[in-house]
Amino acid sequence: MPTVCAAGTLLPGLMAVVARFLITAGSAAELARRIQLFDFVMIGLVIFVWTLALTVTIGCVIVWLMKGPAYVADGYDVSHSDAPKG
Repeated sequence: MPTVCAAGTLLPGLMAVVARFLITAGSAAELARRIQLFDFVMIGLVIFVWTLALTVTIGCVIVWLMKGPAYVADGYDVSHSDAPKG
């Protein structure tokens, strides 16, 4: 999950930086609006990835806790387990 969080943060951040060089059409106000909209979308994407990673992590911890340690119930051989008396 740390890798997912790091990638989910760095990639949208890099895309936001690259967008400043690629979005060049329009007036200054239009350019600022487009860049700000793209930044908001990237912030939303980062928050979505963090929320997704947190949800999956909580689910994994719950499963891990519910499984518990690997105890073996009745871990001894029963004499009639393979051929019951009949």
